[in-house]
Amino acid sequence: MPIKFTITHQETKSRARLGEIKTEHGSFQTPVFMPVGTQASVKALGSDDLKKCGVGILLGNTYHLYLRPGHQLVKEMGGLHRFMNWNGPILTDSGGYQVFSLKELNKLTEEGVTFQSHIDGSRHLLSPEKSMEIQEALGADIIMAFDEPVPYPASHSDTEESGKLTTRWAKRCKEAHKDTSQALFGIVQGGMFPDLRERSAKEIVELGFPGYAIGGLSVGEPKELMAEMIDATVPHLPPEAPRYLMGVGYPEDILRSVLQGVDMFDCVVPTRNARNGTLFTSTGKVMIKNAAHKNDPKPLDSNCSCYTCSNFTRAYLRHLFTAGEILSYRLNTIHNVHFYMNLMAEIRKAIRENRLKEYYCEFRKATGNPCCG
Repeated sequence: MPIKFTITHQETKSRARLGEIKTEHGSFQTPVFMPVGTQASVKALGSDDLKKCGVGILLGNTYHLYLRPGHQLVKEMGGLHRFMNWNGPILTDSGGYQVFSLKELNKLTEEGVTFQSHIDGSRHLLSPEKSMEIQEALGADIIMAFDEPVPYPASHSDTEESGKLTTRWAKRCKEAHKDTSQALFGIVQGGMFPDLRERSAKEIVELGFPGYAIGGLSVGEPKELMAEMIDATVPHLPPEAPRYLMGVGYPEDILRSVLQGVDMFDCVVPTRNARNGTLFTSTGKVMIKNAAHKNDPKPLDSNCSCYTCSNFTRAYLRHLFTAGEILSYRLNTIHNVHFYMNLMAEIRKAIRENRLKEYYCEFRKATGNPCCG
């Protein structure tokens, strides 16, 4: 098997579990959060920064790397690990979500999606087979089946057809995938309908993948509805396989989803917010541009041991951000990524102690949110 997933502890009060995933490029503990390196780079950080923050696995983007610099060039350079100087595990998405987000520039058929490049306007066809070709050339440890998400809201009939297409494409991905060193994960769709979520999960599981992703969420739906769809999906996924919730990344959402049995997460939230001056701390979000921080000699978060908090004041971080200094991106991103890695370590510790629900409540209270019981 290209990966080996071992459950090391199952919490007694929830579906939360601890695990370890071993790959050819090392292992990582679950639950895990994957920073997004869209174009073979986690913006503002190098591989040494990521290691110091405790990152276990990165995510790369098939759509963007296909358009620039091109998957064949990455392959010629020794694959994505060597290209970006990251010797740990990497997961690549299939490109499905990116072409979904460019609906004005694409055309969907049974064959795949014909889309117009956002870079130069050129036309391309991304199909299940092409997605497999690209991801095999990139050489990630975990790759994703090509799927067709639906927008929110969408009708039951449109969502049903999308789910059927996702299943047909998953079959084609499995047939086209030849690199036995990579683990191909299936993706469950079904929109905001519990019956379609269940149907999609059963169809994808029947095809037999080493891991399963829950797709089509965090697309504008209310948080409560997202939680309902996770609950409608997880019971139909095999417990011995890792469960990956795609594109969900706010701390409260991660905590709740871990309680529901999710093992893997990715999102641009920590890195994009860092560049926008929104920083996550143990007492809630900090908007570093606010005038209240102009003369503040304290570190960003006194409970944080990252490079940024160990060496710089809030006053200096505000100065960098308001002055438009590039160093602001770097220091802010180091902090946010470190915060997320520490959050996941705290989650794993709470699961080991069978107290994740209590930790969830404590976290919400500490960050200014009411405990939801």
